[in-house]
Amino acid sequence: MVTPTTTTTTTTGMATSTADANALLQLMWLASPALPVGGFSYSEGLEAAVDAGLVHDRGSATTWLREQATLVLARSELPLLHAAHLAWRQHDAPRIAELNAWALATRESAEFRLQTEQMGRSLLEWHRQGPQAGDARLATLAALVPAPAWPVAFALGTALADAGEREALLAFAFAWCEAMSQAAIKAVPLGQAAARQMLAALVADLPGLVEQALATPDAQRQAFTPLLAIHSARHESQYSRLFRS
Repeated sequence: MVTPTTTTTTTTGMATSTADANALLQLMWLASPALPVGGFSYSEGLEAAVDAGLVHDRGSATTWLREQATLVLARSELPLLHAAHLAWRQHDAPRIAELNAWALATRESAEFRLQTEQMGRSLLEWHRQGPQAGDARLATLAALVPAPAWPVAFALGTALADAGEREALLAFAFAWCEAMSQAAIKAVPLGQAAARQMLAALVADLPGLVEQALATPDAQRQAFTPLLAIHSARHESQYSRLFRS
């Protein structure tokens, strides 16, 4: 007599895969240049560098942006994002307010301050219209004065997506690289092939910069880029320009 066998199907692996896929998709959405936060309207000093003759082709644009990534992303924005991501996961409101105040205080020009506040507010509104609009952390983000800073608002998005720390930083850094590549196409100007080569060089640096940021404690987080700040300030009164900063 043949003994019947019973087949048991488990959905644990499928559920885990679905959760991972959803987190990845949310990160891709946050990193997309189509995210409606106005990021396309900023060059972060690049247009002023072009006007000054410091950036004039793919090579000089790549050098300028790689240095900016090393001095700004790795030392300031990414460590800040990391700290904010961890604080959002715990919904530590005092810590979030502290980090937001640091972000706003360390903007080195009026344009940079305008950018981080405008993009932060826009991302808050985007969060409010999403599937997690009822999350209590959105009220904490909205309560930040005078506005949520862009990295702090982005960090809430990565926490809402339940993303890992490293993945959160990579998404933010890639979004910056792509935005700056698009700005270079317009400002230098560059062709699509040259911009792709520049983007590839920027992206190749990201894993190392992210690891550096993950290992950076609060006391070593810094915002000090005098040349970039000078050109951003000059851009505020530049006669002809395409970008808001």
